[in-house]
Amino acid sequence: MATIIYGVSGEGSGHSTRALVAGRHLVESGHRVKIVTYQRGIMNLQPHFDVFETEGLHIASVDNKVNVLKTIKENVKKLPHGTQRLKALRSEVFEAIEPDCVITDFEPMTAYLAAHYKLPCISLDNQHRMRYMEYPYPPNTSKDRLVTENVIRAMVPWPHVSLVVSFYAGKPKNDHTFIMPPILREDMYGMQARNDGHVLVYMTSVYDSLLELLKRFKRETFYVYGAKREGKDENVIYKPFSRDGFLDDLISCKAVMATAGFTLTSESLYLGKPYLAMPLRGQYEQMLNAYLLADVLGFGKNQVEPLTEQAIAEFLYRIPEYREALTGYEHQDNSKIKAKLDELLADDCKLLKEFHRKKLDS
Repeated sequence: MATIIYGVSGEGSGHSTRALVAGRHLVESGHRVKIVTYQRGIMNLQPHFDVFETEGLHIASVDNKVNVLKTIKENVKKLPHGTQRLKALRSEVFEAIEPDCVITDFEPMTAYLAAHYKLPCISLDNQHRMRYMEYPYPPNTSKDRLVTENVIRAMVPWPHVSLVVSFYAGKPKNDHTFIMPPILREDMYGMQARNDGHVLVYMTSVYDSLLELLKRFKRETFYVYGAKREGKDENVIYKPFSRDGFLDDLISCKAVMATAGFTLTSESLYLGKPYLAMPLRGQYEQMLNAYLLADVLGFGKNQVEPLTEQAIAEFLYRIPEYREALTGYEHQDNSKIKAKLDELLADDCKLLKEFHRKKLDS
């Protein structure tokens, strides 16, 4: 069995939700797993694994738009502590446990140290779609696409195997990339989606203009997460963060209105929920998710421009159309990604080491 360092981005909950599934499978298969993460990853993974807390990047947004200046300022403040944690990661983790390989879910410190110590490295994330998968992309985004691809290359420069999770099944660009269905939390399987009539709204930052628009639709009930408040304001019900509560409201909603993060988009598609995607402006991956979801697959509405009352009305009117389109979505569980991990790590990581040697020789 292998000793594995598993780096997990702590930005948002999607990476750690995915790592919880993959990490548990690795442990149940007899492997020793050391998680390296930060922020939301600590909260989600520390109760279940041996965790080392590192420092990580954060994207700041205001009113559903990336704030570049605020993002730079917040991350510059972290540099001294980040340097300290990198040194500790080398001595307390990599040199102490002598891993057989590294898995990284868009966590750069573990990826760079894998290269430094010449260890086989697996990238397991949705970001590498934009580097190693062929896909249709939104018009007028060629520059954003190139910049994003370079950022991904800078974050994880040398993966020897890429396990790419995607709700759009594009073709891999090379022989070390494998396209997988999205990894969903295990408790979703076996749950019966239903329609209790409410619309689930999820915000990653306070979006006051959206909240005012919702109150104009008196016949609808909106359950809102992420607004940093609780209680009821006319037809808008503000909910506190709750993993189980959010999942139940997702399973029972008639539709979703949210930013275009990968995990919630994937869960909504699996449950057959029409989706009004409001991609975080300035973040190419969210623009891509919204474009694939709505403009390519026809499962909802892509609202790139600031939200309007008319846009919400159009989405609500077309919910039956989107719901019908969603009947064609292929439902898959986590068995494919688990089987690929087992294959790569079997016999003292034999197959993974072959990919590693091939990359070193090229």
